[in-house]
Amino acid sequence: MKPTLLILAAGMASRYGSMKQVDGFGPNGETIIDYSIYDAIKAGFGKVSFIIREEFAEPFKAIFEPKLAGRIETDYVYQSYDLKPFGIDKEIERAKPWGTAHAVLAARNQINEPFCVINADDFYGYDSFEKMAKFLTTEVADDKYSLIGYQIDKTLSDYGSVSRGVCKVDDNGNMVEINERTQVYFAKDGGVVYEEGGVETPLSTDTRVSMNFWGFTPAVFKQSEQMFRDFVAANEDKPKSEFFIPLVADQLIKSNLASFKVIPTASKWFGVTYKEDKPIVQKCISDLVNSGVYPENLWA
Repeated sequence: MKPTLLILAAGMASRYGSMKQVDGFGPNGETIIDYSIYDAIKAGFGKVSFIIREEFAEPFKAIFEPKLAGRIETDYVYQSYDLKPFGIDKEIERAKPWGTAHAVLAARNQINEPFCVINADDFYGYDSFEKMAKFLTTEVADDKYSLIGYQIDKTLSDYGSVSRGVCKVDDNGNMVEINERTQVYFAKDGGVVYEEGGVETPLSTDTRVSMNFWGFTPAVFKQSEQMFRDFVAANEDKPKSEFFIPLVADQLIKSNLASFKVIPTASKWFGVTYKEDKPIVQKCISDLVNSGVYPENLWA
């Protein structure tokens, strides 16, 4: 059974200022998602599921359906504010949806095979899709999941600090814990640091970080559903609190329900956190096209 690619595209793109999921970066207006799907098809994925907000469904489908018809099966999952499907009989006022792990849960009735989760607005590189496809077809189990571990120095922006999930990895290559560092940046000496309470702490340049590229079986839906109900109960008066995938991973590891293999990649990750990142991403993609990694017209 071919694995499924689940793309998180329901975010608000608040820092970027537009719907960057459908912004053009390639030579013919290709979006970042286009490159991820192209790599996923090449790596052997059989279906792509988009998690979007229902009000964006028509414009979204109009962009992707013509390109992908006949290339890969497509499916749409709607992330909403409605808590009733999770057995929570209350309405809670929020400015944004409940976070990435809630978005994954929204797909629980539509995915029945091993799958991976990625962000819509991140460029991951073919190596990651190839390694994840291999894991999902040969190694994954209901108690054995994975994430792609990027080298921290290959994930930073020149235009400001970023948040990174810093992984602590054991001798077997499994994640022990993941710590969200909210201010990570290049130091003046070219090294990498994170700042907390005004104090800079250096990080080794080959520290592994999560860029939200996870591999699961459908068992994760059952494993995380009660966690979500507990999270809502504890955070109903915090409209900005979010139920993130690392929270689920952390609980699964600590309760010995699942391990997470950190699959290392030397690929350069790039994404658009800031408006100023756009020309850099365009240049990176242009360089990859010029060196023959991607065709000039991706879907020609």
